[in-house]
Amino acid sequence: MPYTRRDFLRATVGASTLLSLGPAAPDFLLRSVMAAPRRNDGDTVLVVIQLTGGNDGLNTVVPYADDAYARNRPTLRLPAGELHKIDSLLAFHPRMEAFLRLYQDGCLSIVQGVGSANPDQDHDRAMRIWHTADPHRPARQTGWLGRVADRAWSPTEPDTAAVFVGPIERPFALNAENVIVPCIRSPEAVGAKDVSPLRMLPDVESQTDNALLQFLRRSTRIAGTKSERIDAIVKAAGGSTGYPSFGLAGDLRTIAQLIRADIGIRIFFAELGGGGIGGFDNHANQLGNHCALLHQLAASVGAFMDDLKRDKLLDQVLLMTFSEFGRTVRENGRRGTDHGAAAPLFLAGGGVKGGLRGPPPSLTDLDHGALRFHTDFRRVYATVLDRWLGFDSQAVLGARFEPLDVLKT
Repeated sequence: MPYTRRDFLRATVGASTLLSLGPAAPDFLLRSVMAAPRRNDGDTVLVVIQLTGGNDGLNTVVPYADDAYARNRPTLRLPAGELHKIDSLLAFHPRMEAFLRLYQDGCLSIVQGVGSANPDQDHDRAMRIWHTADPHRPARQTGWLGRVADRAWSPTEPDTAAVFVGPIERPFALNAENVIVPCIRSPEAVGAKDVSPLRMLPDVESQTDNALLQFLRRSTRIAGTKSERIDAIVKAAGGSTGYPSFGLAGDLRTIAQLIRADIGIRIFFAELGGGGIGGFDNHANQLGNHCALLHQLAASVGAFMDDLKRDKLLDQVLLMTFSEFGRTVRENGRRGTDHGAAAPLFLAGGGVKGGLRGPPPSLTDLDHGALRFHTDFRRVYATVLDRWLGFDSQAVLGARFEPLDVLKT
């Protein structure tokens, strides 16, 4: 396999400098590298959490008062007395008390019946549709957030717009055509020590013919400034932040620290379920595994929201969850559920209009045993692009989709 310029940059400058690299186009060395700007006051941040495997929406936001729920789930139905009631019809799973608190505080919106027409029930193909936001071109080579990162890049502001935080391979949604979207595990991974390899490079201030080394030196100065901010934030945070000891909680803690460091990143992506066996794909013995995953989700997001609120950052951050599909209404005889279609999606943050959005799908009018969708997932994407991040959603999604009325802005 040939050794590319991108490989050289990764090996030479480390993760922190990659946070300030722009496109890898042939003329990128000729672009000037300016001082790293701080995020403008009022700039908004999007945090996306992928629930890998197909989350069972019916046991997440539970239609406990619907007789069809009990009839179809003799072993999986959750007792009404253990649920966290939203209203006389719906309730959160028993381990999602943190979501109930966010909902009561007006910081959580539940968008019901989210999906797409002609849903694909294969994991990889369904996830590819959500990642590309292009059901008619599943082989498209860029993700919807990667296209945002491409459009956000400027030669005068060479920050990366997006980053993946987590232990798995970078999700396809972040695939970009021209920019590098970094993957990091913790703030320490982009700390000041990460720029030390550049000290070994020769001084090239007077070597105007060596464009590559000039670029690396200038990028490293930017990276050094960012790394110092990150180090200061990590030290100030200390060890007591109120996060539970879950992998997702650690990733969200990292994201909170990077938001505080204010190094120009506006899109963060994290994931739950991909590191476990099957994740949310619970075809058998669903109750225990699903319970553990929903507890991790709710407790981690709750701690993240509390952390942001303490520093008065909650109004700048919108968190969104998604999964490739829901599950079947009827359990399958193995105390599990099979691949479905529509499911609820959560939006959380200080800028959210809390509450329920859209009616819950019917549990009797089904499509091959799955809930029918009534809200195209691209309307959610259009909402966060147009009304939260300030990007033209039509340019990213390839068509115009009506945003949802779920945000205060």
